[in-house]
Amino acid sequence: MSENAIVTFPNSGLRHVIIGAGTAGVAAAETLRQLDPKAAITLLEGEGEQPYSRMAIPYLLAGQIAEEGVRIHRDPEHYKNNRIDLLTQRAMSIDGHAHVVTLADGRQLSYDRLLIATGSTPNREPVEGIELPGVHTCWTLNDARTILAHIKRGARVVQMGAGFVGCIILHGLLAQGAKLTVLIRSGRMVSRMMPPAASAMIQRWCEARGVEVMGRTQTRRIDREGDELRITLTTGEVLPADIYLSVVGVTPSLKFVEGSGIDVDTGIVVDDGMRTSLQDVYAAGDVVEARDCVSGRSQINAIQPNAVEQGRLAAHNMVGQTTETAGSFACNVLDTLGLISSSFGQWQGSAGGDSAVLEDTEHFRYLNLQFKDDVLIGASSIGYTEHIGAMRGLIVGHHHLGHWKDALKANPTRFVEAYIALVEHRDLFSHATPQA
Repeated sequence: MSENAIVTFPNSGLRHVIIGAGTAGVAAAETLRQLDPKAAITLLEGEGEQPYSRMAIPYLLAGQIAEEGVRIHRDPEHYKNNRIDLLTQRAMSIDGHAHVVTLADGRQLSYDRLLIATGSTPNREPVEGIELPGVHTCWTLNDARTILAHIKRGARVVQMGAGFVGCIILHGLLAQGAKLTVLIRSGRMVSRMMPPAASAMIQRWCEARGVEVMGRTQTRRIDREGDELRITLTTGEVLPADIYLSVVGVTPSLKFVEGSGIDVDTGIVVDDGMRTSLQDVYAAGDVVEARDCVSGRSQINAIQPNAVEQGRLAAHNMVGQTTETAGSFACNVLDTLGLISSSFGQWQGSAGGDSAVLEDTEHFRYLNLQFKDDVLIGASSIGYTEHIGAMRGLIVGHHHLGHWKDALKANPTRFVEAYIALVEHRDLFSHATPQA
């Protein structure tokens, strides 16, 4: 095959190409196969792996699952059996006029419909020494393999970053026997998910379990002396380390769409049918900005349930159906060394709104409800693991709380009662009007 040969498909159905084989891409491919038995479906996987779930990597680090446990489908023949052509190649560019995707090896794929589901790429710290041996990210399956190959009991690990990903990998690192120091530039753990009081509670929990947390500092430079890394902080302090983990957030993987004409803001801008600004091109998952169902704004809500739903929805529209999203939803549930925290919707509140907060620092329990007029628009919690879906239901449904707002402000833990009364229209507590 010549370098620029066009790959065509023998099927009589549409030619679908999906760039990205994470949960959004796989959900789309499988939905397309269900909807169109004659379609030709090519799924591009850019890491040289069988498709896997990034959310399973912490369990691999902790030794709770074997490597095959991270696979979306353990059967390696799954894609072949469903006539999905899994191609381990990266996309380099898109020509929307010619309906062609150019691959890293120079080949070109023609398509009738294209889905971009490339997810995110780890941010790179702009510090000297970031390329040194012993410096790693923790985002891909290969990253996890590398960490497991080098970590040993007693290893000194310095981790820059304590966002969602930074916190979920703590258990795996400690399970491997690491001595862990976490650096936080902002001074707050999961600052993009939790209010300050909740962040402080999570930090106390981690410190009680042997994690050293250093706030208001970050790495200035990294040096290597023999087998040891030397981490110089912005405070001037120098930390010795065997492993340095850079976990400072992610950015949508967009480089290959440059020059394609696709409208991009922070992520790829899509309408409610997951269509991009380029005809016959769709996008789904962490790479997109979609309408948020609470605020109505276009934003990235990078969580797996949104990715799966968007992949399926895009597939319906790719085969010619008309299906629209109800909006993506900001929803995070985090396990930090056994402490469960969650945030939903506009957890930080809105201008002119009010709130109800319940804080029990001794027992690591926290609940924060955010209101706009008499509608619950967001919530955050620590230590509440039962029925938290009721909070989600109240927020997504935009339910007018009426007199339940006063009851929730007096006692935020009554959110389940409010949900039953307002959403399920049942009164299991034998009183029509809530009593504070």
